[in-house]
Amino acid sequence: MPEADNGEIRALVTSMTTNEKVALVSGQGLWRTAAIERLGIDSILMTDGTYGVRYSTTQIDAGTGDEESLAAFLDLINQQADDKGGMFGTTRPATCFPNGNLVGCSWDVDLLYRMGEALALECRSLGIHLLLGPGINTRRTPLAGRAYEYYSEDPVINGDLAAALISGLQDNGIGASLKHFACNNSEIDRTTTSSDVDERALREIYLAGFERAILKSAPWTVMSAYNPVNGVQAAESHWLLKHILRDEWRYDGLVLSDWHAIKDRPASLKAGTDLDMPESKPRKARLLLAIEDGKVADDILDRACERVIGLVRRCHAKRLPAAPVDLDRHHALAQQIAAESIVLLRNEQQTLPLDAAATGEILVVGDDALVPTIQGSGSATTNPYRVDSPLERIAARAGKHLNVRHIPFPTAQGAPMESETQAVLDAATTADAVIIFTENEKSRNGEGNDRDTLKLAAGHDSLICSLTEAGRKVIVVLTTPDAVEMPWLGTTQAVLACFYPGQGGGEAIARVLFGEQNPCGKLTATMPIRIEDIPGWHTYPGENSRHVYSEGIFVGYRYYDFKAMTPLFAFGHGLSYTRFSYESMALDRQEIGPSMGCNVSVTIRNTGEVAGKEIVQLYVRPVKPGLRRPMRELKAFAKVELQPGEAKAVTLTLSARDFQYFDTARGTWVLNAEAFIIEAAASSRDIRLQSRLACRSERFPPAALSALSPPALVFANERAIPALTELLARKLRISGDEAMAILEKLNGSFLGFYDTLSWYVGDAINEADITAVFDALNRTTEGISS
Repeated sequence: MPEADNGEIRALVTSMTTNEKVALVSGQGLWRTAAIERLGIDSILMTDGTYGVRYSTTQIDAGTGDEESLAAFLDLINQQADDKGGMFGTTRPATCFPNGNLVGCSWDVDLLYRMGEALALECRSLGIHLLLGPGINTRRTPLAGRAYEYYSEDPVINGDLAAALISGLQDNGIGASLKHFACNNSEIDRTTTSSDVDERALREIYLAGFERAILKSAPWTVMSAYNPVNGVQAAESHWLLKHILRDEWRYDGLVLSDWHAIKDRPASLKAGTDLDMPESKPRKARLLLAIEDGKVADDILDRACERVIGLVRRCHAKRLPAAPVDLDRHHALAQQIAAESIVLLRNEQQTLPLDAAATGEILVVGDDALVPTIQGSGSATTNPYRVDSPLERIAARAGKHLNVRHIPFPTAQGAPMESETQAVLDAATTADAVIIFTENEKSRNGEGNDRDTLKLAAGHDSLICSLTEAGRKVIVVLTTPDAVEMPWLGTTQAVLACFYPGQGGGEAIARVLFGEQNPCGKLTATMPIRIEDIPGWHTYPGENSRHVYSEGIFVGYRYYDFKAMTPLFAFGHGLSYTRFSYESMALDRQEIGPSMGCNVSVTIRNTGEVAGKEIVQLYVRPVKPGLRRPMRELKAFAKVELQPGEAKAVTLTLSARDFQYFDTARGTWVLNAEAFIIEAAASSRDIRLQSRLACRSERFPPAALSALSPPALVFANERAIPALTELLARKLRISGDEAMAILEKLNGSFLGFYDTLSWYVGDAINEADITAVFDALNRTTEGISS
């Protein structure tokens, strides 16, 4: 914001009363900031909307009182995933786009930007200024209840896709709120259980996506998380909000809380949470009392007020005129995004695509084919403008000689459904192919709930197995929040992962099944074979209000690579109806050094018969790194469209950070390896090309020495040996070679240096002599390092 505007805002804040300041940083009702009419400070309206705009007419238009507002809020976040009847309440219809779990599989920043544009148009039509999304918490476990909202287990995908969506929103006048900062990776006791994460994992995994998104898109707001991080509430964490976000990343936007996440309002304000949402009279009273008691400095309160006013002014200044929204056009976009995101996991004997002109019969099985599950439950829930029925869209494509029949199969809890299974088996006897629509058990899923199983809904695994045992050609269509176990995988012909595909999912599925859309989605989270294979499973979900992230930096595919474990499906996996060859790779340099990046050109060719899109994944594999690192890490990607026989070269850029790791001992990012292998891949387990890049590591000052340092540490300091040789030769009146011979005897000792030396020289050299030499070396080292 221009300096003149900053000066005007500071003058406004100076003229406010303490009560007005407290009101301004405390929200008004559920969805607005407070207006200060006498000073001409307007309010802004915000609402949920990770993948669709949720506009509650009762909460926004009617302006309910405190009791009704709290009840409505709790009803929303406590809903069960299978409670479809009460999911929407009195919310206005809007476009329900594919959820994060599916749209992430597009690996397509252009599609995410277009999605952001569409969300902005719908916000403008409803008078909304700030959309509370996107969410990019790391999908470290598929059990997490809100995993469906998030893109990936990898920070590169999280950061790049979020940045594109944010830019699409903000370029069109609607503010975004990047959330939930940080480590909101479980819904079990989410407001009280601390996410205990070591600093290296925080830096390299859990914060990296936020840092990347903020650098690329400058979101107008960042939302803090419900949970404590390492014992401190995220909304009250000085380390997260001040040290990392403000000081290191230079973020200058507004930080707001998740709804009712703040426990200690004065502490949260001092830590850097500018806006407390929603309005809470008790929290406002506690803040006012702390200010009156001198426990909150005036400049801290004033700075938060300035940020709130700055956000309000930005929202009104950037706001574009409202215009009628073409929801049909947005529905078509939702269909396209879903179609380009669906992942073809398996396709034996080219079962797919289906031939619409064939003669025969297709049996469609499952209630989800009629009334599809299009989204998860919780605060992100969108009331869809319309919903495509998968069965209708499949039937619409069948030619006059292809019969499409449907038989129900419920999603329910309880005992195995023998009669329903037998009915399907009987119906399938004349079918040329059976398409089964299935989903996971949903009793524990969505906001406020984590899954406790990776199994499909009751009876569904058994049904699939029974059909394959009967020799039927089975195509499985999965609608799930994240990974599920697939005990039947090896006997099925084809499997589509649709995750939560939004309101256009039915049409998108039909396009993929019949080959109108060549599948080009790829997994952004590893699928385990069984629940026990999940990284960190042995410490999930924590106990005694502590949840230790025991896998450290080895999240997702990093863990499976490190443990040499075979996953069910690898990170980055996704099949196509065509084939791609990776023909060549070229690097624009042969050696990497400190503060240096590298451009990598990869040429790929479509060697199949139909047009398609390939997602080129670029991994960096360190050779002999200074600290233990993952075997490989994704650092860049690109989606390339190719006609049959066409070849294209795509250039991907690796930054200096892409070669570094965070060294907690030094408190900084460092470059230290013998070399790096740059890998171009179709998945994390399908490496197609590689090139070796030599590395010129940073030179680090040696560790400080004392008389108690072990000899190995002393000998690692190249200046120590000459200084000690001179000392021994002078004090013992021996030659330099004789002095060196004494020093060599110290090798291998685990005692302190002086204690070991005294065994060979007695009292001829005292500890003070050794200390003086080491102190001089340490002073020289400090001078070099500074």
